[in-house]
Amino acid sequence: MGFGDQGPAQLGKRSGEADELHTYDYIVVGGGSTGCVVASRLSEDPTAKVLLLEEGPRDLNPYIHIPGAYYKTAQGPLLKRIPWESMPEQGRAEVPTMVQARVLGGGSSVNAMIYIRGVPSDYAQWVAMGAEGWAYEDVLPYFKRAEDNNRFCNEVHGVGGPLGVSDVDYIHPLTRAWLQACQQAGLPYNPDFNSGDPTGCGLYQITARNGRRSSAAVAYLNPARKRRNLRIATGTTVTRLIIENGRAVGLECIQGKRQVTYRARGEIVVSTGAIATPKLLMLSGIGPADQIRRQGIKVHADLPGVGQNLQDHIEISLVYQLNGPHSYDKYKKLHWKAAAGLNYALFRNGPASSNLIEGGAFWWGDKSEAVPDIQYFMVVGAGIEEGVDAVPGGNGCTVNLGQIRPRSRGEVTLASADPAANPRVAPRYFSDAYDLEAITDGTMAAIDIMEQPAIAKYVATRHTPSPKLKTREDIRAFCQRDAHAALHPSGTCRMGGDEMAVVDPQLRVRGIDGLRVADASVMPTLISGNPNSVCIMIGERAANFLRS
Repeated sequence: MGFGDQGPAQLGKRSGEADELHTYDYIVVGGGSTGCVVASRLSEDPTAKVLLLEEGPRDLNPYIHIPGAYYKTAQGPLLKRIPWESMPEQGRAEVPTMVQARVLGGGSSVNAMIYIRGVPSDYAQWVAMGAEGWAYEDVLPYFKRAEDNNRFCNEVHGVGGPLGVSDVDYIHPLTRAWLQACQQAGLPYNPDFNSGDPTGCGLYQITARNGRRSSAAVAYLNPARKRRNLRIATGTTVTRLIIENGRAVGLECIQGKRQVTYRARGEIVVSTGAIATPKLLMLSGIGPADQIRRQGIKVHADLPGVGQNLQDHIEISLVYQLNGPHSYDKYKKLHWKAAAGLNYALFRNGPASSNLIEGGAFWWGDKSEAVPDIQYFMVVGAGIEEGVDAVPGGNGCTVNLGQIRPRSRGEVTLASADPAANPRVAPRYFSDAYDLEAITDGTMAAIDIMEQPAIAKYVATRHTPSPKLKTREDIRAFCQRDAHAALHPSGTCRMGGDEMAVVDPQLRVRGIDGLRVADASVMPTLISGNPNSVCIMIGERAANFLRS
């Protein structure tokens, strides 16, 4: 009997089936960006029997694989919405949600594909917080090992790795106009945001290859499917880790309507993300003892840091109405959409090969920072991103920006012992006033860029915020009211050596043998940019630790 992908109906234990079929050397919980890497790399050893469990479905939705369909995957059914507590001063009537991917490949199957690694000082801070061996020079070889870059091959970029990293094949003229406007506003042009110095404006590279999304599932799992020692089970929700005598020896899960137990001879790796990972640990008796006991759960390891140190980028969207069909919005019309689809089908080119966010910049909100702390995204359309409205006339563009080294910290705590219940998520955006001031300055700079001649000739008016808002105080109030989550949660099971650290620098959970965490939750601090490439790097390192 082969392994490969199995649905829930195929993986349940049948009458007469040996227990050995439910025992593996390694079990990876979570088929997101990091979990796909770990499972694939571990299965390279033909003697290791590996099981990968993913709550969501396989990545069969065709929109996943077309870069230009990003706006559909970013708002569609492949996402799980978890309510989070907004700050009272934001005055929001609706309950905001923290959106997490629920599909094989995780965030790498639904995100905008932007490939950013952060800056060397990000990793220096990790080391200062106790993550020894995670300095920039330590992690760079793993970035390069993962990478198959279609433009660079040098001291900081690699070729031949599983992950396709490429230039966007089709660049919209409005993107080029915005980059010229950035330069008119004083930003230098930067040909490589991942050189170690991201300062300036330029074109993003994305995780794509030959006009197709290169998700972690595509890059790492697809080549591994032929291996008989790797089993992939989608539609599987893990409800509890089994801890015996201080060691993680298995787990309980739900597949379809059945409860199934799997055992691990070697180790279990939890890779379910910065929201679900602390939840699973706490449901399994690993975390703050008082919180766990309140839910009637037996404590196996009192780790007060589980669920703490939650960080996320917070973003602002400036929406502009254009004076003509100067953006991708025109492709909402049927004849233009058909033309773009034909171009893509025949040549893997044209608008459908673009991620719609081709250009960006890194610049300062706080001028006293050593490296830029604001990241900009030129979104060549309005209404593409969730929560961002279309404009009158239907032709618009969006400048999205985020404060990329937030000082605010939140937490994830248990709301119930029921595995089906959402945890309580309190990001506490802007709880540190510094973040609001920095993003206000960054927004003022974005407005200035959009007033430069190169781009202003295409603009009819600013739609959001209202053109009536002009002073810094006006813009500050707008930022506080309309800021939205960037959906980059991290830090809730951080690396380190102090009492608030959850895992050691080799990602082993403190106080529990046979258990590691490998996902965004282990980051001591959020990196300066989109973190997906870092999650893939963490997967490469985790697999190396396990195989060593």
